[in-house]
Amino acid sequence: MKKILTVCLLVVIAGLVIYQLLHKNIADDNRELLKEEILNLKETEPVKLSDITPFEWDYVYSFTPYVSKDVVYETVGYKWDAIQETTSEGMNQLVFMKDDQVVCYVYGHVYSNGFAINMVQPEREATYTKLYAKDDVLFTREVSEDGVILTQVNE
Repeated sequence: MKKILTVCLLVVIAGLVIYQLLHKNIADDNRELLKEEILNLKETEPVKLSDITPFEWDYVYSFTPYVSKDVVYETVGYKWDAIQETTSEGMNQLVFMKDDQVVCYVYGHVYSNGFAINMVQPEREATYTKLYAKDDVLFTREVSEDGVILTQVNE
């Protein structure tokens, strides 16, 4: 009986390992695709974020610095393993959503990511800004020594 349980346990563990190796994390893949698009962006004219994202999304949240994981989870609607808390000013924490699922997660400073997307910050009490893909919001491109920064144009 012990051998059967041991074999079953090994099969389950092997299955989980194989699943993890083969399972693609779409949010990470899309972050890399977005990074590539932003770094290769040559335009000097303002651009729509929806025109340069190489994946489909309905809306994006931009969380203010120091927002807790619980607030992000509550806002997004579920928990996932990759979430981290921003620990200083100037950090990006963007969550792109499609059909109420995370499809891209951007976290960190421009110098660690090579790019940043700065959205207009909400009022003092708010913890995030929400932008819909269908909105015609424009972003300007700036190249710094740390990377490429897209900044939302104030209207």
